[in-house]
Amino acid sequence: MAERRTGERLDTPRTVRRKLVRRPSYDSDAFGSFAERFARFMGTAKFLIWMTIFVIVWIGWNSLAPDDVSFDPYAFIFLTLMLSLQASYAAPLILLAQNRQEDRDRVVAEQDRQANARAHADMEFLAREVASLRMAVGEVATRDYVRSELRALLAELDERAAQAEASAEAGSAESHADGEDRAPRPSP
Repeated sequence: MAERRTGERLDTPRTVRRKLVRRPSYDSDAFGSFAERFARFMGTAKFLIWMTIFVIVWIGWNSLAPDDVSFDPYAFIFLTLMLSLQASYAAPLILLAQNRQEDRDRVVAEQDRQANARAHADMEFLAREVASLRMAVGEVATRDYVRSELRALLAELDERAAQAEASAEAGSAESHADGEDRAPRPSP
């Protein structure tokens, strides 16, 4: 009967472990920041000036110097090789820097989208609150409404006072008229 090892499953592939050759490890963030610094430097006027000075000195030295000290004769094959090598390393580093920038932009865009969604939700909430306040204020007496009601009540009170005064005057005139009719008669 076959022995079965514990912890191993038949549907899971074995991990291959190489004990003799170790893979080199590197910090991807450190390498990425180096690539960004390199790409930023290559995009500056300082880099272009130094590269131009280097090429001019190279061509000048190899064109004007005697043959025994000249190391790259006309056609400048070695210079072309060095510039090609520099370009072959610069292109992937620049692409790596662009990819990292794209990742940062994607994160910022997602954060902006979330902030916009929160702001939109807040605005909708505030709009609903303002609408409910308007409805509540529509049911509550406003200052102008209270003033107009008070003016109407004051006018009604003035009318009643005038009516009361008029009826009081009419009553006193009647009692005065009745008083003449009922004047005491002299006693015999």
